[in-house]
Amino acid sequence: MCWCADFMADALWDGGRFRTFNMVDEFNREGLAIEIDLNLPGARVIRVLNRIAAWHVYPDKLRLDNGPEFIATALAEWAESNGVELNFIQPRRLIQNAFSECFNGSYRRGVLDMYVFRNLTEVREHTEHWPQNYNEAIPHDSLNDLTRSSTG
Repeated sequence: MCWCADFMADALWDGGRFRTFNMVDEFNREGLAIEIDLNLPGARVIRVLNRIAAWHVYPDKLRLDNGPEFIATALAEWAESNGVELNFIQPRRLIQNAFSECFNGSYRRGVLDMYVFRNLTEVREHTEHWPQNYNEAIPHDSLNDLTRSSTG
């Protein structure tokens, strides 16, 4: 089993920047988490990973880019202590993390590009139920136009 991780960035109405940390299960395309804040350091990433693992088992692999949050020593130690292989994509080779990029694009079109946000609370409110819709209602080309929930 492999989880895919990636970050996105966007801006609030006043120009303040925020980031999202997005997780997808590569096998069944399930959106596992979207964490939103002004800053998402490595320790926060690890908390999100542990929260996901509390509901699922730890993955065999974690596919990610070479961002500073992902190359941190703390993440390497987390991976080693939980038996997770870190699978880094090559620089500028986004296709190597295609499932994450697809999820990110759907999230951008479905939430980030649809609204103008005044604050992080609004971003979180509009994001809260979106993964459930993505997981249960949106057909996926890679699943032969089935929804993730209809694949069993």
